[in-house]
Amino acid sequence: MTATHLPTAPARTPAPRPEAGARRRWLALAVLMLPVLLVSIDNTVLSFALPQISEALRPSGTQLLWIIDVYPLVLAGLLVPMGSFADRVGRRRLLLVGAVGFAAVSVVAAYAPSAGALVASRAALGFFGAMLMPSTLSLLRNVFTDRQERRLAIAIWASAFAGGAALGPIVGGFLLEHFWWGSVFLLAVPVLVVLLVLAPIFVPESRDPAPGRIDPLSIVLVMATMTPVVYGIKSLAKDGMSVLGVAGVVVGLVAGTSFVRRQLRRPDPMLDVRLFTRRAFSGAVLVNLLSVFSLVGFLFFVSQDVQLVLGLSPMQAGLALLPGLTVMVTAGLLVVRVVRRVRPAHVVAVALTCSATGYAIVALGGGGSGLWLLVVAFAVLSLGVGAAETVSNDLIVSSVPPEQAGAASAISETAYEGGSVLGTAVLGSILTASYHANVVVPAGVQDADAAAAAETLGGATQVAQTLPTAQSQALLDSAHAAFGSGVGVTSLIGLVLMLGAAVLALVTLRDARA
Repeated sequence: MTATHLPTAPARTPAPRPEAGARRRWLALAVLMLPVLLVSIDNTVLSFALPQISEALRPSGTQLLWIIDVYPLVLAGLLVPMGSFADRVGRRRLLLVGAVGFAAVSVVAAYAPSAGALVASRAALGFFGAMLMPSTLSLLRNVFTDRQERRLAIAIWASAFAGGAALGPIVGGFLLEHFWWGSVFLLAVPVLVVLLVLAPIFVPESRDPAPGRIDPLSIVLVMATMTPVVYGIKSLAKDGMSVLGVAGVVVGLVAGTSFVRRQLRRPDPMLDVRLFTRRAFSGAVLVNLLSVFSLVGFLFFVSQDVQLVLGLSPMQAGLALLPGLTVMVTAGLLVVRVVRRVRPAHVVAVALTCSATGYAIVALGGGGSGLWLLVVAFAVLSLGVGAAETVSNDLIVSSVPPEQAGAASAISETAYEGGSVLGTAVLGSILTASYHANVVVPAGVQDADAAAAAETLGGATQVAQTLPTAQSQALLDSAHAAFGSGVGVTSLIGLVLMLGAAVLALVTLRDARA
């Protein structure tokens, strides 16, 4: 019997395994977390380097605030334009360009010879940082198309901010104890080198298939909104009701109104402001802003308190805040499960109440809290920030189609950086003004030294080292008391704002669903 030979089927290429695609998505997330970690490390490290910067560059109180604020201010003003630009030219491409620029300017900032030069370098870092941040979240939105996967990815992405904040003080503390203050800026270089190598391999390019035109006037109007408002807030907090302070706020509001009107008239707006007519979207943006406001405002005074009042080294100060930052990461991850069963409005309201409780703990201590009270207060506040940030970011980016991911991501990041600016501008300016009003410089101190001691706690600490024992102790006692009084006032304001934010979340997010 002759065997029958059937025709052989042509060889087929095996279909890619689903787990291979999943593995690549999570590797892409790991790469996209690098710039997020970098921005978070940069902000936290700088807060802990303030005493050394005060000693080396002798900035005024206003310059010290601008050293902190100019970076997130420029970043916030350019995030929306850069998000729109990334949709047009390619999100990964802009991410890589921003990485190169950020690394180069970080080296320049590390060797800044004066406070003015450091402010300028920080502004340039904000320009290139604006290329990094919208690209990360918008790329993530396009990599993770499944809602449940995306929520977990966003939780991990958001926790990178807390992870960077935890890593920053420890690594930065080590650098500050062994090297000069500029070494903290050099942390960006190795992180960005890794990003430049891995992003082209694991992160797919994406862009809006029908992007709008670049609108230079809208970019100018965004900057003309943010800069005068922050300047006005600083002036009002430091000098009370003044012509410059009020004028700054008015100019910013007029520019902001013009920006909104221009976007409504244009057929292809740089930012679709109609998104804010959705109550859940606008509520999530405000929650994002206020969560970061509470975190940055708290870090501004606690970083100085634990080093200049309690006498901890930068490394010890970073380790003291590590429990709170660990709580922040954990809360951001665990809330992913909670929000599946509990309405986002209730989750966020409880989270913001935790942040309010953190401020309440410090306020009840009268601003003279000991180390362990500050550690507990920061842990409670961090619990709220971690949960609120994850939920708000998920609500923002999930409410738009993938092709608008860049715009939504830019709004989310603008809220984050706006909260960072306002946290320092509002609470930091109030603390600085309270300190300046209450500190008493002993008689016999030279005018230049007296002015420096009256401006900042770091300045008083430095001047005290040059004085005779009796004068030195008198100045330090007065400076510590004045700073503690300012911390108490600042904490009460933070408490009221966070309680108001919790009520706002209940109202604006009540119709939102996980």
